[in-house]
Parts: sequence; structure tokens; C-alpha cells
Amino acid sequence: MTLAHPTLETMREELRVSEEFLARYNRPGPRYTSYPTAPVWNDSFGPSDLEKVHEQAEAAKSPVSLYMHIPFCESLCLFCACNVIIQKDKRVSPPYLDILKREIAHLSHRVSKDRPVVQFHWGGGTPTYLTPTQIEDLFDFTRDRFTFSPDAEIGIEVDPRVTSRDHLETLRKLGFNRLSMGIQDFHPLVQKTIHRVQPYELTAALIQSARDLGFDSVNVDLIYGLPYQTAETFADTVDQILTLTPDRVALFSYAHVPWLKKQQNSFEGHLPEGMQKFEIFRTGLLKFLEAGYLYIGMDHFAKSGDELAVSQQNRTLHRNFQGYTTKAGADLYGMGITAISGIQNAYAQNQREIPSWEKAVNERGIATMRGYHLSADDRLRRAVISRLLCHTIVLKEEISEEFGIDFDHYFADELARLEPFREDGLVVLAPTEIRATPLGRIFIRNLAMLFDPYLEKQHLNAKPLFSKTL
Repeated sequence: MTLAHPTLETMREELRVSEEFLARYNRPGPRYTSYPTAPVWNDSFGPSDLEKVHEQAEAAKSPVSLYMHIPFCESLCLFCACNVIIQKDKRVSPPYLDILKREIAHLSHRVSKDRPVVQFHWGGGTPTYLTPTQIEDLFDFTRDRFTFSPDAEIGIEVDPRVTSRDHLETLRKLGFNRLSMGIQDFHPLVQKTIHRVQPYELTAALIQSARDLGFDSVNVDLIYGLPYQTAETFADTVDQILTLTPDRVALFSYAHVPWLKKQQNSFEGHLPEGMQKFEIFRTGLLKFLEAGYLYIGMDHFAKSGDELAVSQQNRTLHRNFQGYTTKAGADLYGMGITAISGIQNAYAQNQREIPSWEKAVNERGIATMRGYHLSADDRLRRAVISRLLCHTIVLKEEISEEFGIDFDHYFADELARLEPFREDGLVVLAPTEIRATPLGRIFIRNLAMLFDPYLEKQHLNAKPLFSKTL
């Protein structure tokens, strides 16, 4: 079974929503890079638990995905909600890399050489905060200890403001084949306000260099809902992005979480909200569709021949802590501070601070701060939520056979709560399937939330944990 993408005309019609409709569905909710989500995890899950999970993965001989967290940035982008350390003095890098190597070495003894690494991703922070020499040394250290698949996806997040031609040449020589580049917005007032001044010319030159060097895929990140953004100014940004012809585009909703990131308080009174923010998103979505990109879902677009689009049509698309991926079935091992692992039926997160992470690695080789073992119900609901987010459809018989349940009986309450969503045109409820409509793809997180029983226990109104869904 293959899936069809909605046409431009269909999406244009579907995006005519009222303020009342928007108020009903634009509410706090998870992005579901995992299920259950991180607030459910607990600190009773420690290093011993993770070591047992390592043994399970080793017995299963599953393929491997590696994630390396480089937390440093030279300056703070005020919109950012990532785990970063702002430090202009780059003498912080060598001690961090020394500990990271110890963690890599420890992990390599728990992942046998007959398990191929199919994905290797460097995130941050800003990985190109490191010098080309440091990048090469760390990459070689890792490659010597694992078996990389010949067609492994090897990607890195780069900031054009600090990434040089030497960086790109080194990355390409090492085998990196995918670049993800933060842009956010090209409007001068927006850039100044968010403390990320990044001219179009600088970005275009770096992308051209990447093309010249033969990177397989160059992807860009944009954010809608930033201070002083309007639909008109964002249209100009998207027009400029289209001249760069990225292979994929991530169009993220700005996550306003000042209770977590104090610097975001400076944006109060300047943020587009409600229908104004939706119109910015609508403008971007329609422009990318007009240019021939396919809307993968939530916040991702891809060219029609891109493997993300092909994987979604074939219903093999997967989602993990890096977002959408074609590497379903791989166990994800995270290294560095705050890094998250998703291995077999468990999640684990490293210590957040360098001193505690360093102490744990020195003492035991791993630095688990918290984690979670999935129950049978968790695994079932994860499958339903994942298929909604990745494929926009849930085939009831498929789930019933895989988990030994009667879908309609097990999810009777959820199906009843989906009725208002059906009436609002977000979902088609058929005897054999649940299918998101084109409008439902935009509010797909809201559909997924209906299958998440933990949300009510988290008392979102009393203590916000998530940004709004749009």
C-alpha cells in the first residue's frame, strides 16, 4: 500500500480555518520524538538498567544509529530551547572531547562489530564549533571502534556563521553526506531580535560549497512564529530559500517556553499569535508545495525523489529523537551531555551538566541520568502514534495482528473522542482504518495526543510542559 500526498489545491482549500477552530486545536502538546515522552521518564532508571538494555540489543543484533552531542555555541540565539553551552573560549573543547572518547570507547565494547552503523548524526549546540582537526580526530576515533555500513547516513548540523570551507572539505573527506543548516529567517529585524544575524549571501555561499563538494543532501531549518515575523516578510524568506533549492526543509513552530528558557521573556509583546502565526505557517506551506516539495508532515518538506518522501509513500518512514528518518529498526545510542538513547524498548538520557557527566563516565563508562522501560501498552500506543505521525494512517488489522488485540475494543474510548475531530474534518474514521485528512496532517500532533493517556496525568494547564501544537 502506498500513500498519496495532498495536492496544492486541496491544501489551499483545507487551510481556510476560523479563529474558533484554531483556538480549539492550538494547545500545548508533545512533538512525539518518543512515546512515552520525556516528562514520563524517571530517575529510578540508571546505568545498570541501560547496561541490561545494551545486552538485549546485542542479542537482537539490531542495526545501530549513533548520536554525538556537541553542546557548545559561540553565542546564544534567543529563540533556542536546545541544551547548549555558550562559550567563546574554545579551550573548553579538548577536555570535553577527552571524556566523550571515553564514553565512545566504553560503548564500543557493548556493540559488536557485526552490527552495522547505519546512521551517525552530530548535533548540538554547534558541532562546527570544533576545528576541522578536532572533527577529524573524533570521527576517526569513532570509526575505528564501530563497523559503518557502506551506505550509512552520516549527518551533521552546521551554523553557516561559524562553518568554513575547511570544515566542509574535512566533513566530506570523512564521509559525511548530509548537512542540516539552521537559517530560521532572513528578515533583518527578526534576525537582530533573535540574536542570529545570518545574511542570505553567507548562507548561499556555504550551500554552494556543499554542492560543489558532493554532499548528497543539504537541508535547511526555518522557524515560524518568531518576533516581528509577518506572513509578508516570511514569504520573502521562503522565496530566498527556494533559490537555494534545499533537498529538505524543516519548518518548525517557534516553541515559546520562557518558563524553561528565560531569555525568551524578551520576546513578550512581539510574537505573532493565533491566526497571525497560522497565516505565517500557511504562507510557507503553500509556497513550498507550489515549488514542488512534498509535505511529509508536522514540520518537514522534501523533494519528491527524496528518500523521506519515498519512505513515507511505502510506509517505512520512522521517527526518533532526530525527527523523521528512514532508518527504522535501528537502536539509537546517544553520547555526550543530555544525549538520549532509544534502544529496544527503553529510553535513557545522559546527565545534563558536564561535571556530573564526566564523573559518571570516568567511574562507569556511561552517564545515565534517567530513563524508562516501555510496558506492553506503551509499545502498542507507540506504534499507533508513530504510524499516525509518519504515515498519516493507522490500519486497524495491522495493529491488531501485531499486538494480539481487537483494535476497536482496545481503543474504544479513543475512537469515541476522535468523533469531534472527524466532524471538524481532521480525520476519516473507517471500519478498517484511521486516516488523517490533509487538514489533519497539519494538526497531526492533536490526533496523536488522543492516544496518549499520560497527558492528563501531567496536568498541562497547571504546569505547562510543552509548546503549542502550531
